[in-house]
Amino acid sequence: MSYLLKKAKQTDGGISFIHQYKMDDLGLAYIGFEVIDISAGTEYLFETHQLEVCVVVHTGKANIKVDNQNFENLGRRDSAFDKVPTDSVYASSERSVSITAIDHATIILCFSKCSVQRPTQLIKAEDNTVEDRGKYANQRHVHNILPDSHEASENLLVVEVYTNQGNWSSYPPHKHDIDNLPHESLLEEVYYHEMNPKQGFVFQRVYTDDRSIDETMTVENRDLVVVPKGYHPVGVPDGYDSYYLNVMAGPTKVWKFNNAKEHEWIIDRD
Repeated sequence: MSYLLKKAKQTDGGISFIHQYKMDDLGLAYIGFEVIDISAGTEYLFETHQLEVCVVVHTGKANIKVDNQNFENLGRRDSAFDKVPTDSVYASSERSVSITAIDHATIILCFSKCSVQRPTQLIKAEDNTVEDRGKYANQRHVHNILPDSHEASENLLVVEVYTNQGNWSSYPPHKHDIDNLPHESLLEEVYYHEMNPKQGFVFQRVYTDDRSIDETMTVENRDLVVVPKGYHPVGVPDGYDSYYLNVMAGPTKVWKFNNAKEHEWIIDRD
């Protein structure tokens, strides 16, 4: 199995960690990531220390407290495939965070480095910018939670992407692994995948121009794919729809990518 593919795990109890990775665990310098299932009435507490975090109420409902700020009854969907945006909370370094599930909830925690403490901010579902990208078999639907234009975070970018059956996403292959602005930005990336129906799978390839990385993975429901650098397209088979949440972070919060030149021609097809 590829070292870039992290399989979903299930633990017992009121708090179940599906994924729990610090930056070093992922071989990354800027991104940590957790997916947590929390049963109704259960509280999860943590300190941000030197990191910033985007707390995404992925499914279900929860109350979130950051220091003395309370954000209640957050969450807008029972399933990611309701295809509506959800609520999130941004918290900066040196904060205390409490998450209490109102009903059974799945919470996604997206971490990155943080050098300056910033204000806590509620990112309501209606604050997400929503857009459709691509054409032909390259269509996808996007919820921008923390785009590079959002002022809340120092380094974090967070986005949700839906790709219908038989389509490709993150395609044509593109990369953002060179710190050479304004031409390209260096952003590491993590993909958290879900499928509908859940027994489905997608294929994701991560590769570099010199093929020092060239991994093609069969990704199942709730798996994680790490993209330290290189191109990272996703193919969705017939019969199954795809959801993934992307986290990106790097030395500069700018998303400037370059397409693989040999495949760029598909963009301009009539």
